[in-house]
Amino acid sequence: MRICSRCIYDETVSGVSFDAAGLCNYCKMIDNLSAQYKTATAEGEQTWLQIVAEIKRAGKDKKYDCIVGVSGGTDSSYMIAKAIDWGLRPLAVHYDNTWNTAIATENIRKVLTKLDVDLYTHVVDNREADDIFRSFFYANVPEIDGPTDIALAETLYRAAAKYKIKYILEGHSFMAEGVSPLGAAYVDGGYIKAIHKKFGQVRMKTFPNMTFGRFLKWTLVYRIKKVRPFWYISYDKASAREFLEKEFNWQYYGGHHLENRMTAFNHSVYFPKKFKIDQRNNSLSAAVRSGHMSKEEALRQYAKPPYVEDEIIPYFKKRLQISDADFETIMSGERKYFWQYPTYKQRFERLRPMFYVLAKFSLVPMSFYLKYCFPFKAGHK
Repeated sequence: MRICSRCIYDETVSGVSFDAAGLCNYCKMIDNLSAQYKTATAEGEQTWLQIVAEIKRAGKDKKYDCIVGVSGGTDSSYMIAKAIDWGLRPLAVHYDNTWNTAIATENIRKVLTKLDVDLYTHVVDNREADDIFRSFFYANVPEIDGPTDIALAETLYRAAAKYKIKYILEGHSFMAEGVSPLGAAYVDGGYIKAIHKKFGQVRMKTFPNMTFGRFLKWTLVYRIKKVRPFWYISYDKASAREFLEKEFNWQYYGGHHLENRMTAFNHSVYFPKKFKIDQRNNSLSAAVRSGHMSKEEALRQYAKPPYVEDEIIPYFKKRLQISDADFETIMSGERKYFWQYPTYKQRFERLRPMFYVLAKFSLVPMSFYLKYCFPFKAGHK
């Protein structure tokens, strides 16, 4: 099997290609982003401080000047703490899909209480959330937890609009996490509507879906900007975790994406067992690229099966009312992908020039433009 000469991406990764020297296209993407944002350099740090100054000017005389989404995980918890360090006045925003772990919920409380940061929460009806998750499971597509990402994004925008806030800070770091390959992580509001219409049973009323029209409203009319500080400054997840544990008695939840039980099921069971997708290669490859881990150590860790919580599969089946027989049939059955259902993907591609401009002005993430606005070869999974 062909493997990248730098990271641990191999030929099974969605959309991967290698140059004559064996370097994969995703490593090149990371290099380009690092050069563009001057990541972890004095110039990048200075650019970020200039953005901080703009956030303060835009939020003058308002109770809050930025939004930070919180999940109880490492990145978002550290982002809240850094926002305070930068002299910002953040409003923490949480989308509760009703699958949170107790550890994550307590982490949010500990950090926000000590920092005296207000929390805006949208809690979806649990029957409704479970019906949407169940729909994606029966649709046989990979993105079972994709609705959570869309709902969080919509909740962030709604909170920003309510409080007239122009900036949303996101805790993503391409240096620490990479950029998930398209095909393993596609989702949009139209995709959710199509899957739920075909397989759902509970009316969608409290779920904050982001339709194409709402997406354009937030970006073109309200002009709410999404910025990712860790794309500019130095960020090390292990050091961030140590800081959180020391300062807030914050508790680690066992692994990347394990702070939410649906996300944990998705990454430790559903992805690897049904689709042969193991997204640990994103963070492991990122660790190799950044020099925090040797390639040999990353491959050794990747060779081990993902950690699976003892009760996660019975919990999943019980909550979604899926029989043992149906569970086994779906897990071992056909695989389907986003291009087999209605989505906004072709609209994003047609409007690529517009989204390029929006990305340059931080009105959509640059990663959205790179992943969603270019043609994807269906069948290359």
